[in-house]
Amino acid sequence: MSTENTSLKKHNTFALPVKAAHLVIAEKIEMMIKAWQKAQKRREPLLVIGEGSNVLFLEDFAGTVMINSLKGIEVREEDDAWHLHVSSGENWHYLVSQTLEQGIPGLENLALIPGLVGSAPIQNIGAYGFELKQVCEYVDLLDLNTGEIDRMNPERCEFGYRESVFKHEFKVGYIIVGVGLRLSKQWDPLLNYGDLTKLDPRTVTPQQVFDAVCAMRRSKLPDPRITGNAGSFFKNPQVSEEEANMLLAEYPTMPHYPQLDGQVKLAAGWLIEQCALKGYQIGGAAVHRQQALVLVNADSASSQDVVALARHVRNKVAEKFNVWLEPEVRFIGATGELDAVEVLS
Repeated sequence: MSTENTSLKKHNTFALPVKAAHLVIAEKIEMMIKAWQKAQKRREPLLVIGEGSNVLFLEDFAGTVMINSLKGIEVREEDDAWHLHVSSGENWHYLVSQTLEQGIPGLENLALIPGLVGSAPIQNIGAYGFELKQVCEYVDLLDLNTGEIDRMNPERCEFGYRESVFKHEFKVGYIIVGVGLRLSKQWDPLLNYGDLTKLDPRTVTPQQVFDAVCAMRRSKLPDPRITGNAGSFFKNPQVSEEEANMLLAEYPTMPHYPQLDGQVKLAAGWLIEQCALKGYQIGGAAVHRQQALVLVNADSASSQDVVALARHVRNKVAEKFNVWLEPEVRFIGATGELDAVEVLS
């Protein structure tokens, strides 16, 4: 399905009033290739989105926005694990709940993360001590110019914290069309964060972890169907051990998580909260009152309102802690993705 000069308000969870010159809903790989060829012929950009849950449109998009609607979940069982092949247009949370219903644990810590399966490797999505890279077996990447699908192993994906090769080398002219997951039958609960620490590792079930994660996310994060938002707006920053110790000397209760590489991860939400920014509003955009890490469309916000608010939050945290936050949300200009840090600098 293709339409012209179409509103994207229903296709971005910030519910910003922006438009696309062309909108394509692609249910087959052939439709994706055709949309790319048309955009190339017009010499216009093409942007692939899923549910618009991790994007901030700064203005109308001057090309084709293509919505990935590839569907399908295949499960192959072996003695030690389940192997899943999931089409990239499947909803992520639907996948998590469906696997649990079928008695396949392993994804419960990632429950209620918004967006599609195809976005998961791009961001290397993670929550409550778990990241996609821990279960990712491969990523199927479509080259829109040749029509060929390259099955990429995890090493080639270059997964990092909210990071992957798909944000760089394969950002334009490629689409993730499928993701392979390996879920071990040796289930090992991860209970290191939040209310999960209250669960007993000896008796806990995957369903109990799932329910606890859903409860935590729902208590902190506003429902984008009611209040426009893109989830966590900023990444949790990582600093050196020396910098962390200096901050801890001044703020002993500061949440901090030592990493394997010697860096220390800080909680961006806590840093913002210490700047007394909960509820702070610029135009129609506001810092959420329950979770400072989320910026919301409180009252018919414009893209400029959200950018101004994000810039203000970033500057205030830097003033107080000498830590510069980086957006997790993708910033989209008229012709494609922009460097979010540059936009806010």
